[in-house]
Amino acid sequence: MHPTFWSRIKKDLAAVLFAVGAIWLAGVVPSVEIAWVMGFLVLTVYLFAFEVVGVDVAAVTVMVLLGLTSLLAPWMGLEQGLVSTAHLFDGFSSNAVISIIAVMIIGAGLDRTGLMSRVAGFIMRVGGTTEKRIIPLISGTVGIISSFMQNVGAAALFLPVVSRISARTGLPMSRLLMPMGFCALLGGTITMVGSSPLILLNDLILTSNQALPTGVAPMETFKLFDVTPIGVALLLTGIIYFVVAGRFVLPVRAAAKLDERDPMRYFAETYGLGPVEVRELRVPASSPLVGVGVDAMEREWRVRVVAVEKGDGLRLGADGVDRTLGIAAGNTLALLGQPESFEQFAAAYGVTFKPDLDLFAEALSKTKAGIAELVIAPGSSLIGKTARDVWMRKTYGLSLLAIQRGEGNLTVATGGVRNTPFRIGDALVVHTTWADLARLERDRDFVVVTTEYPHEDLRPHKVPAALLFFVITLFLLLFTDLRLAVALFVGALGMILTGVLSIEEAYKAVSWRSVFLLASLIPLGLAVESSGTAAWIADQTLSVMGDQPVWVVQAALMGLATCFTLVMSNVGATVLLVPLAVNIALGVGANPAVFALTVAIGTSNSFFLPTHQVNALLMGPGDYRVVDFMRAGGIMTLLFLAVALGMLNLVF
Repeated sequence: MHPTFWSRIKKDLAAVLFAVGAIWLAGVVPSVEIAWVMGFLVLTVYLFAFEVVGVDVAAVTVMVLLGLTSLLAPWMGLEQGLVSTAHLFDGFSSNAVISIIAVMIIGAGLDRTGLMSRVAGFIMRVGGTTEKRIIPLISGTVGIISSFMQNVGAAALFLPVVSRISARTGLPMSRLLMPMGFCALLGGTITMVGSSPLILLNDLILTSNQALPTGVAPMETFKLFDVTPIGVALLLTGIIYFVVAGRFVLPVRAAAKLDERDPMRYFAETYGLGPVEVRELRVPASSPLVGVGVDAMEREWRVRVVAVEKGDGLRLGADGVDRTLGIAAGNTLALLGQPESFEQFAAAYGVTFKPDLDLFAEALSKTKAGIAELVIAPGSSLIGKTARDVWMRKTYGLSLLAIQRGEGNLTVATGGVRNTPFRIGDALVVHTTWADLARLERDRDFVVVTTEYPHEDLRPHKVPAALLFFVITLFLLLFTDLRLAVALFVGALGMILTGVLSIEEAYKAVSWRSVFLLASLIPLGLAVESSGTAAWIADQTLSVMGDQPVWVVQAALMGLATCFTLVMSNVGATVLLVPLAVNIALGVGANPAVFALTVAIGTSNSFFLPTHQVNALLMGPGDYRVVDFMRAGGIMTLLFLAVALGMLNLVF
């Protein structure tokens, strides 16, 4: 049967099991309020784990349902709603959400100046061509950058950098990308703005303070660099691990080798894509091609129309060519395909290809167009859609030639490339104009891997302004008591006012999916805390564990956070577990703030499966399999637990 059918069966079966579990919990909890909150928790975990809808949609759904409890309270057996509608949307103005928006804008500003290219050049000058020198430099640099911006953003920024380094050194991408991705996650634990859970943590602590028992002193929030010793130790552990054991745990895939001097050889080795070229022809009136549609012709002969001239000017790139066009006598076409396809095509339609490009010589020259490589980004609107669904050539100016994913490659030669739904991390080979490719570098649906193409430098003259406001932001964070969101927005606004970014680019830099996910989950955390659910779960956990030492309870909590983050978002795991951690700490006589921090750090321990956005992003370019993450990530997970717990107890 079709895989989609089995996927649907699994989701339906899981829904039944989760519903049975929720009903059972309702019968054992001590109050109606806790019963309903547990129901919402079960629903949230189900929606996140099985991705029935997008995680952001799931979070918004739960938030709205919590708001509706104010209206439906009498029928639910409640005296009032689980969350007051007056505070339901407070998450959108929370310090955490505003801080994340500002961090994304600052990161985009630094990228827009071309600083990443300079970093790549420096790494290659210092690191040479040996793996043991390149890995620490790449991974350490990404880890440091990740400490001040979202880790998936740091990984996406450095993907083209690693591609360039791989091409020039001959080191396989599969040996470089996984260490880079893992260290991006580890670097997010160096500062309190490095990852969403740590940014969110202080807000959750303040919320938990409101529900602390009488006589318990309120928890203090963490400063920017309070976690730095822990994060640095974790980052160094990751780097040393890959330097020492990388040759044993990292895969070597010939397909991951880049050859910058011969791009077609690279695409042939990586994707199984044979020689591809662009040929030009003029359609004679006597040709059977007259009256044939572009779509029908491409389906039959596996060629792509990349440009056309119908007497009204050249049509190419985005909005230039689409599959509904009809072919008429006198039209001039530029076709992309393989030599054998052209020979069969010419014989069937009685046409003759020109020996060289003529009408399209300038528009399709190597300085104006060529073959490029892109990756489907996490959160892309293209996920689950095909190239035909999104009219890829008309919308984006991309003629799709091949798709690479873990289980194999699809090419124009094998067929089906335009009818295959996209997944996160799919690597695509396309023909495009460089102008369209430059535009796609600002499109959040893609990560552009190809960087060695003729295009105008971004804004190198804005480097001083970008660095100035980055330093000002750090100064405000380090040496003043200014609220985190305000300090970060000083830097974000400075980059806009000085022209590092336009306001439109700033809006595009923000992952609104992440913003809605984070803001919508905050009311759920409030409900868990205020209803007494967290305290009840903590009591049950303590009764099961008995009189174990504090460090054992803390280790179990971090292990629980690690498991949660493998099947749901790290933000969701943090929101659900921090209230629980606070109550467990109070029960065993430990520091509740440290236990809350244990959860926030533990949700970065996402190495065993490619479920985290960073890992999913690297699957295609690195040609990784799930087993690759299980082999390298399993050991990293254990190292993370040991080092993080040791440093937490040493520092706090």
